[in-house]
Amino acid sequence: MASIKYQNIYNWLDERVGLRSIEELARHKQVPRHNRTIWYYFGGMTLFLFGIQAVTGIFLLLYYRPTAEAAYESVKFISTEVHFGWLVRSVHSWSANLMIAALFVHMFSVFLLKSYRRPREVTWITGVILLFISLGFGFSGYLLPWNKLAYFATKVGTDIAGSLPVIGGPILTFLRGGEEVTGATLTRFFGMHVAVLPMVTAAMLGIHLYLVQKHGMALPIKEAREESQGKTIETIPFIPDFLYRDVIGWILALGILVFLASIFPWELGTKADPLASAPAGIRPEWFFVFMFQTLKYIPAKILFIEGELLGIAGFSLAGLILFFIPFLDRKSNDLKDNRLFLILGVVVILYIIVLTILGYSS
Repeated sequence: MASIKYQNIYNWLDERVGLRSIEELARHKQVPRHNRTIWYYFGGMTLFLFGIQAVTGIFLLLYYRPTAEAAYESVKFISTEVHFGWLVRSVHSWSANLMIAALFVHMFSVFLLKSYRRPREVTWITGVILLFISLGFGFSGYLLPWNKLAYFATKVGTDIAGSLPVIGGPILTFLRGGEEVTGATLTRFFGMHVAVLPMVTAAMLGIHLYLVQKHGMALPIKEAREESQGKTIETIPFIPDFLYRDVIGWILALGILVFLASIFPWELGTKADPLASAPAGIRPEWFFVFMFQTLKYIPAKILFIEGELLGIAGFSLAGLILFFIPFLDRKSNDLKDNRLFLILGVVVILYIIVLTILGYSS
């Protein structure tokens, strides 16, 4: 009797949403198996951590009040009065950092494996957009507790954006909701963090996941060349083999998150005071530290150009190059090794790691 009811429900849903076609797609989806298959799992890991962000963020949203007068107190209330509120907040903060770390690993693994080549150019572009959105989540969410460190880090970050010629002033006013970092800035960042960015993320993520399903996992250049010459490349079924390993990774990540949140709960700090002096050693979140440290090393003037402006222009150009990598690396479309882009990727990775370490040690 139960099986008949289940079948009727399944048939009802299939008629309306096409369950059988989804089931067929899942059953026949294959994942290439080679020495670098492990890098495929970081895309799913990033998605899982984003899901953790969404769930814990909704819980925090129930208690958070986005005003300069009440933001700090509401976060303090979550951490001290709400049952397991401190744990949820710590999981939210730790998962945000681990998500961006997993996203960086995913992006650079795709870059080094040249998985952006034809016909996956749009998949790469949507992935880069999701990277920038994730950094926007990190930047906007950092201010929401309205503590002293977040206040002055946001002030420094928006000052850098405001130093751009011509457009810097309007950008600064747009980000802050005025000339200074105030309650209007907090409300604006809250709106971006819980409404604008999630809406854009949902659209980009939907397109990105559709394209991944459509084109499948890309083979590295060497294996793709061998396949084009008639060699059979070993594959594993997405369901259950690959998904099973994915789920094991998610369970381990969840365990690590709970461990970090329990042993190293995210500190709240002291409430922001716009009239106080900035604390010593102020720096942004770790994923912006390499850029912040670079700007510190650039001289105040290079010829007749301001050093900070030159640094911002350099990072903007780097972001533009990253966006158009599939169209710049034409050799990969012909399954030819392009050492220039491989070396460039390794140099950028080392640069980010070294400058981040220097930023925290200085």
